[in-house]
Amino acid sequence: MLTTLKTAYSDTRAGDLAWALGREPLPALASLDLELSGAKVQLRLLGASHQVLLDETYGGCSETVACMPGSSSPLPVGVSKQLGDWEYEFAARVETLSPGSFRGRAQELLALVADHPHGLAGTFPGNPHAFTALLVQRDTRNQVQWRTWHSYPQEHRLVSTRTRVGGRVRRPRSPVGRDRHSERALA
Repeated sequence: MLTTLKTAYSDTRAGDLAWALGREPLPALASLDLELSGAKVQLRLLGASHQVLLDETYGGCSETVACMPGSSSPLPVGVSKQLGDWEYEFAARVETLSPGSFRGRAQELLALVADHPHGLAGTFPGNPHAFTALLVQRDTRNQVQWRTWHSYPQEHRLVSTRTRVGGRVRRPRSPVGRDRHSERALA
């Protein structure tokens, strides 16, 4: 889904983006509610970038990447956390492109997300290359993954993020009082 956001472009630089996990829902300019094999996902476009809310059987997750005044958590290159019964992995990359490459990449990304059933993209008024885009899927390992792109036309910079959330693999415990020798005898 592609929409034009009804707000001024508020992200000033790629370096102003911050990352936060576990924030309450922030006011959204556009959102898309999806269900992916039991996982409820809400993609949210903020005036200052994005928020993804995930509600899954093994827990919930709220990821915010935005220009957040007073935030002390800059955009990390990578994060890996074990939270309850689920694992969370996040990675970010900032690219500086030539003006022509930037425009071409912006058009490719908007085309990729605009018609995708699990995608949400918003352009900001006044510059067709100023956008935030999100795309979510459930992978073959039953994990929920999303990618996001934030463009900064004035710098010809593109910030991309990749997130994976999945249930922790639990190993079966051997019965109390048995060791591997007694288990062999039972076989």
